[in-house]
Amino acid sequence: MFPCLRGEFFPLVRASGNDMLKCVRGGPKTMTHEPIIRLAAQADLSAINAIYNYYVVHSTTTYQTKPSTPAERSEWFAAHGPEYPVTVVERGGEVVGWGSLSKFRERAAYQPTVENSVYLRHDVLGQGMGRWVLDDLIERAAALGYHSIIAGISAEQSASIRVHGRAGFVEVARLREVGRKHDQWLDVIYMQLMLPISPHRSA
Repeated sequence: MFPCLRGEFFPLVRASGNDMLKCVRGGPKTMTHEPIIRLAAQADLSAINAIYNYYVVHSTTTYQTKPSTPAERSEWFAAHGPEYPVTVVERGGEVVGWGSLSKFRERAAYQPTVENSVYLRHDVLGQGMGRWVLDDLIERAAALGYHSIIAGISAEQSASIRVHGRAGFVEVARLREVGRKHDQWLDVIYMQLMLPISPHRSA
């Protein structure tokens, strides 16, 4: 069971052949007009970049201080693949959010661990979509056989910390005043979710 909008919980149906999730009331025969989650495509990168760059300028959600260019976003997307999926939330034909699983560190021994990112368009916050995207990423990480997921969150981003906590993440570290943005010192909290060990991937 995963959350749809407005805090409601319904089964998620993965559309055949599309790697797409939809919120369903009463089972797959009564599909609503709720958003869908699907794998991102090259055509989504402009919307992904616009959503992200809003937070670069206006928020401490990311510690990046200069907006990403289209070329940088394309390079970022190319570095992801089947083992590091990028997803988008689409509602009414518009991309209103995205999520990703990325390498936690480049060293080979870190391979069983991934880092998650979730960004929503600023005008759709507070509707439950962040948790929906996060739960989908958790499901994908488990299916890919990863052992744990790390989330690095700026300490004053209480909504993100709360969403991750409700999804089962626990705080494992806090780095004091490691960032500075908008004329303030920033702490980073690391949260971690342990996943079941998959028989398809060595422990």
